[in-house]
Amino acid sequence: MREIDHPAGVREVDHPAPGGLDLEELEVELILEAICRVYGLDFRGYSRASIRRRLRRRMGEEGAGSISGLQERVLHDAGCMSRLLQDLSVSDTEMFRDPRFFRAFREKVVPALRTYPFVRIWTAGCATGEETYSLAIVLQEEGLYERARVYATDMNERVLDRARAGEYPITKMREYTRNYIAAGGTKALSAYYRADGTTARFHPDLAGNVIFAQHNLVSDRSFNEFNAILCRNVMIYFDRALQEQVHGVLYESLAMFGVLGLGARESIRLTRYQPYYEELDGREKLFRKVRWAHSGSS
Repeated sequence: MREIDHPAGVREVDHPAPGGLDLEELEVELILEAICRVYGLDFRGYSRASIRRRLRRRMGEEGAGSISGLQERVLHDAGCMSRLLQDLSVSDTEMFRDPRFFRAFREKVVPALRTYPFVRIWTAGCATGEETYSLAIVLQEEGLYERARVYATDMNERVLDRARAGEYPITKMREYTRNYIAAGGTKALSAYYRADGTTARFHPDLAGNVIFAQHNLVSDRSFNEFNAILCRNVMIYFDRALQEQVHGVLYESLAMFGVLGLGARESIRLTRYQPYYEELDGREKLFRKVRWAHSGSS
């Protein structure tokens, strides 16, 4: 028997089930299955440790005594589901996150993009849009923005609304400016936004060639062919099987010689798609698609 602490001070005793069954794990499986069937949102392949932490947090916020209790509320209260979706969605981001990645993108990806008459780029899992605006700034400074189309997608419509607005706390701008300079920025970051009280509003022309749209990497398929895809710090929340599935979507979406950019803790190694890429910059996780997968591999 063990005690479990929950965020809102709910304290309960966990009684092991007969046969050693982990009741909480069963509850997790049931609520994820229910969410998938009722709302069409599939979190079943997400890292269990991360899912448990987020479900427990929402339990405390909702005053539910168990995950089963939370499930009842989620299935009968769309507002509760909306709040839970905020917990389950990956929305941690910042402008020019990992500045060396954006410097490498300027130096090693942009020259190849210049060879195309028109460029399509996908930022998958764009969250509140900081990475999308960072990319737009890079493309503008490199003279590519006018012949580029950026598709910024996320499964969460609420964070997409925030991305479309392009408004961020002014208190973040000092940190973002440091990132921008380290990433090879050629101007002052302040040239791209207007300070309005506590808010920095990025100029609308930065989003002029951006399409913000809902897309779920877990359940949706490829929707276009791209010269570059940034899917950074998204798959770290997925289990191995789901990572493999999503890598398939990304591979199918890349044009030949297109470039895939991943997060610092992500890789194509040990996936079935590794043989079809070459490292453009292994340290900064930039990979170029160089061959087609055999039939049935993707």
